[in-house]
Amino acid sequence: MGSVERSKKKTHLWKKAMLHFSLCFVMGFFTGLAPSGKSLIFSGKIEVSASNRTEFVAPQPSQMSTKNGNKSRTAPAPRIHGQKTAAAATKLHVISLPQLKPKRLLIIVTPTSTKLPYQNVFLRRLANTIKLVDQPLLWIVAEAKTESTELSEILRKTGIMYRHVVFSEEFMDLEAELNHQRNLALRHIEHHRLSGIVHFAGLSNVYDLQFFQQLRDIEYAFLSLLFAKLILVLYLHYLLHC
Repeated sequence: MGSVERSKKKTHLWKKAMLHFSLCFVMGFFTGLAPSGKSLIFSGKIEVSASNRTEFVAPQPSQMSTKNGNKSRTAPAPRIHGQKTAAAATKLHVISLPQLKPKRLLIIVTPTSTKLPYQNVFLRRLANTIKLVDQPLLWIVAEAKTESTELSEILRKTGIMYRHVVFSEEFMDLEAELNHQRNLALRHIEHHRLSGIVHFAGLSNVYDLQFFQQLRDIEYAFLSLLFAKLILVLYLHYLLHC
């Protein structure tokens, strides 16, 4: 009986040790992957200073006479070595290097349909807004297969990096067609392994440029929340099995 209890205790200790190891490994792994609030490529300051040392030599000695004119003596000629002059001392020059923050790719998905009124007008308006968004950015526009090339010509003239996705399925319901286009764009992103922040932008949407910057900032908060949730789950699992 004693040997069985000792083996059970050893097994329990091994389980606890493996759980501790797994918890520490996961915490270290995700700590390395989670981006900080401010990722800097270049940071810090460079201080450049220079000072020139000069040697100052006093003027030649002069003859000093007494009133009687009989005696004379020579004044000593002191030499001063290593003394800084006001003109030789230079000021500190501080050069501040720019602090750059890496930006994730922003993927904007826009479904279209011939059932939408003024589709091309809204498409041009959305394109004018997207052109003002900071790079990197990719615009994915989905369209039903048609003989018209008007939408393709609009996309070529925008100057935006885009992907034109075409499908051949027919839909009677407008909402079902738009949902199919969104799923088609997601499959395109997964197939080409595009890494970025995806936003579905309808043709009728109106945006403030700050919205797209906030999209990139939200990602950091989401990753931090996901990491904290994972740690909480592992901790609760540890408490339940101790």
